[in-house]
Amino acid sequence: MIFKITLYLSLTIFALGLVFKISNWFRYNFEATTKPFTTTERFSVAMGGIVATLFSGKVLTLLKSLLLDVFCQRRIMMESRLRWLMHMCLFWGFTLLLLMHALEGMLTSNLFEDYAATLNPFLFLRNFFALMVFVGIGIAFYRRFIQKTPRLSTNAMDRYALILLAVIMISGLFLEAAKIVSFERYSQMVTDYADFDEEQALKALEALWVRDFGVVSPNHTAPFDKELLTRGRELHEMSCASCHSRPQWAFIGYGAALLLRPVALPLDRAGLVTLLWTIHFLACFIGLAYLPFSRMFHILASPLNLLANSVIEMGKSHPANVITLQMMALDACTHCGSCTSRCSVAVIFEEIPNPNILPSEKIASLKRLASGKPLSEQQLSVIQEGLYLCTNCYRCTSVCPAGINLQELWFHVREAVLKRGYPELLVLTPFSMYRGLLSPTVVKADYHRAQKQPMVGIEAVCSALSNPDDSIKPAHMDRDFKEQMLSSVKGSTFSYCFTCFTCSSACPVVRNYANPSEALGMTPHQIIRATALGLPDLAFRSRMLWYCLGCYQCQDACPQGVLVTDVMTELKNLAVARMKNQSRQTGERL
Repeated sequence: MIFKITLYLSLTIFALGLVFKISNWFRYNFEATTKPFTTTERFSVAMGGIVATLFSGKVLTLLKSLLLDVFCQRRIMMESRLRWLMHMCLFWGFTLLLLMHALEGMLTSNLFEDYAATLNPFLFLRNFFALMVFVGIGIAFYRRFIQKTPRLSTNAMDRYALILLAVIMISGLFLEAAKIVSFERYSQMVTDYADFDEEQALKALEALWVRDFGVVSPNHTAPFDKELLTRGRELHEMSCASCHSRPQWAFIGYGAALLLRPVALPLDRAGLVTLLWTIHFLACFIGLAYLPFSRMFHILASPLNLLANSVIEMGKSHPANVITLQMMALDACTHCGSCTSRCSVAVIFEEIPNPNILPSEKIASLKRLASGKPLSEQQLSVIQEGLYLCTNCYRCTSVCPAGINLQELWFHVREAVLKRGYPELLVLTPFSMYRGLLSPTVVKADYHRAQKQPMVGIEAVCSALSNPDDSIKPAHMDRDFKEQMLSSVKGSTFSYCFTCFTCSSACPVVRNYANPSEALGMTPHQIIRATALGLPDLAFRSRMLWYCLGCYQCQDACPQGVLVTDVMTELKNLAVARMKNQSRQTGERL
């Protein structure tokens, strides 16, 4: 009764959790203020898209993805053979164990008329599938805790998943071993199924099972009489052979049984079989109930994401389906670290300890953002910093084994965060070139507003001097600023400048405007001169500083060897540092 109640409770929690998680795909959105589609509309569009796909030529693309990406896990194979072996062992080993063993009452016994868990080939296959899972767990443990793959982080969810899976498998292994050596289990079997009760016959059968089937008996020890064994074999063929193959076929369980033999009798009397059975089934039920809320949910979400991503196209598919796919992608992430290992800017994490810089670590923050949970300005700033410190190289997207279009995801969230009104200085830099290329996909008002906000923040940390034509007084000069620039090997080269205009003449940004001074505020040579005079406010306010493409044409042309582009970069860093310092001091968003 308790077993059934626990089973139904676990199934209920699993079903409710599954409905809740899937509903999040249609409810959640990164937009804080506007929701272009209701939950009902998104669900309706998704169902219509599924039906349309199944009755179109795209169904062949879907089947191809199912075979290559889901069943054969082609993406992981291209990334790493060791990881492919790990995933194939875990995925197929656990799936086949689930279908053949855990669901034997509903599936296996109905497919095979003479099915019994202790018969071959089922006895052997169960152990073979278990071996696959153990190999997969071993490789995962090795990669995360021994090999320590660079940039591969292990969080609590990863540990819980590995521990729970290990408990399920180890308890199942020793449960099978305990059953093999258990005299009580053997006695109960004889009572339930033997067609005889003669003392000599029972003795003969027991002798055979002790010798050939691994039972540890308090009554019989080797050597055994040949005639007794012959009689026992006859009785076995008559009463037991139809349900029991030799336990040696269970090569893992039998190996564990050999370890238990010396202490089998006291453990048997202590109820080891019952204890292991309880642990094993509780672990299975807990794992089932916990699955929708854990990292393991990706075993359902990842295949669905791979299939959906194979037929949904950005710019062509319905926008509602694109939003739903991105919400699904958050659950599809396996936290494998492939994206982080290939990330072009992951090395920055060594200098700026913001986990959101690493692609694999962004996902947790994006889940909180999408769920609508309240985030402080500091938390929002950390997320935004991680999103914008990205070179848009597409490496993360190309290696993701779950098929998540990470590049599009980052861009979509960047725009959603910018709409919340938090200024981002990198919008003014070449890091935002990707945003410029995709400007037709962004609402025009939102695009320009995001560019104006950072300049407001810059002006908030600058003094009254704002125009290069204003009178310059000694009070405007910042000696600490000059010392900071001089302490930088590359930034200090500003002191070589004699204002020859060459850098401004070579600059493609300057040449783009008929009236550069009006459009940019200051040209490159003026910025260098302001730096030499110790006037950071003029340099920081200049749009030229932030519009600089980093093309190095000015630097290559400089006759004095001034590292103009590097000086510009140093000035940007100082401006950002000043804004962050003031923000920390005032506790207010700039």
